[in-house]
This record gives sequence, structure tokens and C-alpha cells, in this order.
Amino acid sequence: MTEAAPPDLRPVAPRPGSLHFVAAQEIGLRIVVAVILSLVCAAVLVALSRHNPLTAFAALAMGAVGSLHQFGVALNRATPYLLAGSGVAFCFRAGIINIGAEGQIALGGLGAAAVALHWPQSASWVVAPASLVGAAVFGALWSAIATAIHLGRRVHEVLVTLLLNFVGALIVQQALAGPLGQAGAGFLQSPIMPSGAWLWKLPSLDAHIGFPTALVAAAALSAMLWRTPFGFAVRVAGRSRRAAAYAGFSMSGLTWAAMLLSGALAGLAGGVEVLGIHHRLIEGFSLGFGFKAVTVALLGAVEPLAVAPAALFVGLLEAGSLSMQRQIGVPSALVVVIEGLTMLFILAATVRRA
Repeated sequence: MTEAAPPDLRPVAPRPGSLHFVAAQEIGLRIVVAVILSLVCAAVLVALSRHNPLTAFAALAMGAVGSLHQFGVALNRATPYLLAGSGVAFCFRAGIINIGAEGQIALGGLGAAAVALHWPQSASWVVAPASLVGAAVFGALWSAIATAIHLGRRVHEVLVTLLLNFVGALIVQQALAGPLGQAGAGFLQSPIMPSGAWLWKLPSLDAHIGFPTALVAAAALSAMLWRTPFGFAVRVAGRSRRAAAYAGFSMSGLTWAAMLLSGALAGLAGGVEVLGIHHRLIEGFSLGFGFKAVTVALLGAVEPLAVAPAALFVGLLEAGSLSMQRQIGVPSALVVVIEGLTMLFILAATVRRA
């Protein structure tokens, strides 16, 4: 009887679009250097616009953390980035390039609004939790559609998730033009939600409980990634799909799990934005959140818990931009330039083609 041939474990080129990251011990220093370089470039741009960079950055800092109110605004801005970004980072760890957070955020807001506006008033104390659950379910269902197309029809997840963002925005638009819309409003929006559905405020801060909730979710996701057999399977799949298959891990099962978790977190981000900030569903409320979540995930080196300081960094930038514009006259669009430069430097520092 002839012996069975040993399994072929030769290195295999990863599928197109896969990302590989440098060693974990090097990432922190590289990210700090990348942020510093982006701020230096931003200072040059401010100087070219005939403004003092130090004065501009001082105004930005005061607008972000100059008072408890301003810091609370920064926390509110950082919350959707933390929730959606940690989910995107989890997908990246699994080797799945999920660009669909924006559509999932939009559907999450729709789910939260649908529950809040139709919940019986007699049970007002459970409206907010039930609405957040509805947001997470809608976000997960939207990501499930993308996953089914990706696995069933072998369409690349980047294409599927990206195109579904536009479909999700149109669904929200149609809902506001129909059953969820406010009659007689000048633009597409829902009626104001009952006060029982509003998220609770943190003491002494003009911030809701979304950021602490997002921190708990990111910590739980990080613990799942590094402390559980499922997380080990996700990390193996992200490094080598052939090794994961040889180890007996179900690639389709891992893809489903990662996408559903990411979609639920993005949907929760939409629900938090609707229930904690606007108190109504507004057309286009999710624009930009999903793509910035990708930036935040990369800034956090695709580690769910490390996404928290990255999200806070972006939230502080956005909160301080208006103050910089008012006091110095520097366009607030410069903050977008800083975010873009930061993302480019982070990509150059931490991501390489295999």
C-alpha cells in the first residue's frame, strides 16, 4: 500500500485585495509618527493659507476640549466611528474588506426610528433599548444581504458592500417619503421621537451614553478576537485562508459571523446617532460615517479596542474644526485634509501587500 502524500503547505499568494499588517509591537510607534507627519503637513497648508499654524491648532484644541460641553460634543461625534470602526476592524482581521458600514448605519437608523415611532407609549422605559436592538438587527440584516451575494454569487465583497451603501440610502429616503415621513415638513425627516426613546445623558457632559456603550462593545469584540477559539479562527483566516481551511475552519461560517457582527455594530451606530443626537430620522444623516469608519479602523491598526483612541482623535478633530474656522478663518475642510493625510501615512506605515 502506498503512503498518502503529505498535504501541500507551500506558501500561496493571497487573494487579490488582501491586507497584511506589520508586527504588532511596531504599529504603535508607526501610528504616532504618521499622525505627527500628518499634522506637520497640515501646518504647512495652514501657513500657505496665510494663517499662523500654532494659533490655528490652539483654536482647534480649545474647540475640542476647551470645556466639558465641547468634550461631550467630541464624544458624541466619536461614538459612531468607534462602533462602526471596530466592526470594520474585526472584518479586516478576518481578511474581509467590508466597505458597507455606511449603508448599515443608514439601515440601523431606519430600524431605530421604526421601533421608536411605533412602540406603545405605555412601556416608554424600554423604548430606547428596544430601538437600539432594532438598529442592530437592521444593520445585521443589511450586511447579511451583502454576505449572501458575496458567498452565493462569488462577487467580491468590496463591490457588493460599496454598491449596497447607495441602495441603503435610497431605502431610507423612500421610507421618509412614505410611512415614516413627517407630513408637511420642508425636507425628508420623521416626526420627533418620544422622549422615552432618547438616549440618556452623561452627568456634567453634553454627551449621551453612546460612547461608554461603544467602549464596552469594542472591548468585548477585542476579547472575542484574542481570547476565544472563534477569534483564533478569525485571525488564522485573515492571515491565510488555506491554513484556515486545512485546520478545519469553515470559511463561509467565519465570513457570515464577521459580517453579521460588523453589520450589527454599524447598525447600532446608526441607532445611537438617531436616538442620541437628532431624535428623529433625517435623510442623509449617515453620509460619510461609513467611509470614515474605515479610516478609524486603519488608524487603530485594525484592533477593535485600539479603534477607541482613533475614533476619539477624529471626533476631537471634527469638534474643534468649527472653532478653528470661527476664530482664525481657516476652512473647516482642512480637518478632512488632516484625516486624509493621516490615513495615507497610516497605510504607508502599517499595511503592505503580501
